[in-house]
Amino acid sequence: MPCGASTTEYGPATAAAGHAVAARRRAEEVRRLAGRLAEAEQQAAPIRQEYADVRALADLVAGQGQNTRNMTLRAYVLASRLAEVAESASRRLREMSGGRYTFEHTDLADSRRVKAGLGLVIVDDYSGLARSTKTLSGGETFLASLALALGLADVVTAEAGGVAMDTLFIDEGFGSLDADTLEQVMSTLDELRAGGRVVGVVSHVEEMRARIPSRLHVLKRRDGSTLEQISA
Repeated sequence: MPCGASTTEYGPATAAAGHAVAARRRAEEVRRLAGRLAEAEQQAAPIRQEYADVRALADLVAGQGQNTRNMTLRAYVLASRLAEVAESASRRLREMSGGRYTFEHTDLADSRRVKAGLGLVIVDDYSGLARSTKTLSGGETFLASLALALGLADVVTAEAGGVAMDTLFIDEGFGSLDADTLEQVMSTLDELRAGGRVVGVVSHVEEMRARIPSRLHVLKRRDGSTLEQISA
């Protein structure tokens, strides 16, 4: 300390020097932490890229992100199977409708109940137009449902190594058919039976009795219902 100088005069300088030392230490700590942060960022880069790839794949599976068709993976797989069923069912429906109707698979969703890729429309050969299945009459809806069931059985049989779905049960619906359509449906069922399939139907239509020689007749009695077996 210079001669004649008081401690009070050097107080501010000493404090400033202390602050400077502390600031340098903090700066060194910041540089050290910045280096560690840069190293961590470098190590995290591959993980971030992997996450981005997985997220993009997850979005694709969920029908989001870059999935331009907005279809989930499940819907996409089901849609491919539905297209096969529709193609097989169309052959059945064309035959049963006298060449008028076929199915067409569509990727478009027409309501909240029909997801993208899981839609079917009816192509009407009389008008040349495709229309909603909701526009079919009761009898036509029955034909379409039967054709889809047969088409599904055909596809499953083809993909199961020849293991046939040789039993088919149809519950009601025949009462909504006119005489000509009923005749066409019964001819189709006769062909299935001739091909080795067992076809069971549940119906109250009297006209069907002559076409089904082997059947079970439910008899209602006061003490309960009984079955009467009728064979050809």
